[in-house]
Amino acid sequence: MKKRKIGIPRALLYYYYFPFWLKLFDELNLDPVISDSTSRYLLDKGVKKSLSEICVPIKVMIAHVLNLDQKDVDYIFLPRFRSLRKDVVLCPKFLGLPDMVRHSLSDLEAEIIADQIDSKSDNIAQFSNHQKLAETFSIPKREMKKTLKKASNFWYRYRNLLFEGYLIDDFVKIEDIEVLEKVISKFENGEKLPQSQRKDIGTAGNEEVIDITVIGYVYNVFDQYINMDIINKLKEMGVRVHTFSMVAEETIEKELSKLRKPMFWEFTNKLYGAAEHYFKNDQIDGVIHLTAFGCGPDSMLGQILEVDAKEYDNAFMTLRIDEQTGESHIITRIEAFIDLLRLKKENN
Repeated sequence: MKKRKIGIPRALLYYYYFPFWLKLFDELNLDPVISDSTSRYLLDKGVKKSLSEICVPIKVMIAHVLNLDQKDVDYIFLPRFRSLRKDVVLCPKFLGLPDMVRHSLSDLEAEIIADQIDSKSDNIAQFSNHQKLAETFSIPKREMKKTLKKASNFWYRYRNLLFEGYLIDDFVKIEDIEVLEKVISKFENGEKLPQSQRKDIGTAGNEEVIDITVIGYVYNVFDQYINMDIINKLKEMGVRVHTFSMVAEETIEKELSKLRKPMFWEFTNKLYGAAEHYFKNDQIDGVIHLTAFGCGPDSMLGQILEVDAKEYDNAFMTLRIDEQTGESHIITRIEAFIDLLRLKKENN
């Protein structure tokens, strides 16, 4: 029997949950089709179909949905992420994403599957979050629950590697579940060391390693086109990169518990907790806040981080990106930032 094709947009929370989804669809005997990597051509398509006022990550999502529709998929998987914590929601654009896509792309041929995700934690493997998916493919509840547990266990194995110091970049380009499973098993067996244990970082020119934290939503930090490949550019400069995805949940929760009241948006809270953790870490030489122009939650977070960075006497820089951002702008600013940090380290 021919597998039915289900498209997954390579945008937004794909960068957070892709191992979960690849494992889930493989176990359900579906054929997951991932949209192409973001490019100028792809982004321009999304911009033309988007409201000018929305942020670039949503324009990117619309572009990827368009890309999937051209791949003759039968379905497009576009869950409505509402909450991953009690009394805290995601950005309003996440809440209305399926409706926004349907309105902007009214001539889509593929059917959109838009389960609502309501969870008490990052683990979204509850059956209630995947009822429409189960109904669409006539999957019995018991079988769906069993499959969701397998996907969740696989996702946690991947997450544990991130906590050890691996980057999402080490995995996110892999679209085949069998290959991804082999890579995760190899890393678990120590066949490739996380960057924190490698000796080859910063060896160019015998420069001392600089440790930089890049604080930003996963879809800004790991979409190489949108951010001008900032992670690899930093590595080429002899930088060891740290991100919020490397910080364990209990550490983030500890930092959030010190707030009188958390912010309204889940991933904004996660970034805040991770940033506070890194501000207190003497190993970190500087923090870069990577934000998309027009992001409401980030406009609040950025102000808080700027104040806290001064209190901790930590080097801090904000990089704003949008569909017009040029590569030379990004490179010039991060080169200047790294040079100043090296100078400061040498003087100390």
